[in-house]
Amino acid sequence: MKKIVFSVMLTALIGFALQAQNGSGFGIKGGLNYNGNGDYFETIGSSAKHPDRNIGYHLGIFAKVGNKIYFKPELVYTATKSTYDSEDFSMKKFDAPLLVGAKIIGPLSVFAGPSLQYIVDADFDGITIDDIENNFSIGLHFGIGVNINNIGIDLRYERGFNENEATFINDNFGSDVTSRLDTRPDQLILSLSLKL
Repeated sequence: MKKIVFSVMLTALIGFALQAQNGSGFGIKGGLNYNGNGDYFETIGSSAKHPDRNIGYHLGIFAKVGNKIYFKPELVYTATKSTYDSEDFSMKKFDAPLLVGAKIIGPLSVFAGPSLQYIVDADFDGITIDDIENNFSIGLHFGIGVNINNIGIDLRYERGFNENEATFINDNFGSDVTSRLDTRPDQLILSLSLKL
């Protein structure tokens, strides 16, 4: 009898612990980004400087439609930073990932989809960059997530589809030089979400 009661309690406990963010709904999310943008060319024909990765952050909202197979659109404000030698490039943007996901085992799911991106502000070592080739671009998100009750944690990778260069005049020792910087995102994103 004790074994049966223990088995029933253990089964109920495991079932409760594995209950995912079931059904449709909406919520809030936030987290950290480990970001690096593309190459920086100080002058035309110069060798590329590759970025050092830095930590950024994101905050946003999401909706979820479906259960086993689901559609999850998000609207997220993202701030990133990359370092080229001693010069910093920071970017602020709105991302709108349109994700399709599937539960694979218990609370574990995988997802992928395009991400619409709109650059709000870009700054390179104190210089405001106004001439970005495309303020609007498209990237790709894919990742894995764990949902327990109304709380979710996911890890995803984001990459921009096409090069998106910013050009600006860099005043080096009194001579104006046109510099180029690839603003395409390349980042790991760790998010915590709460379904309301």
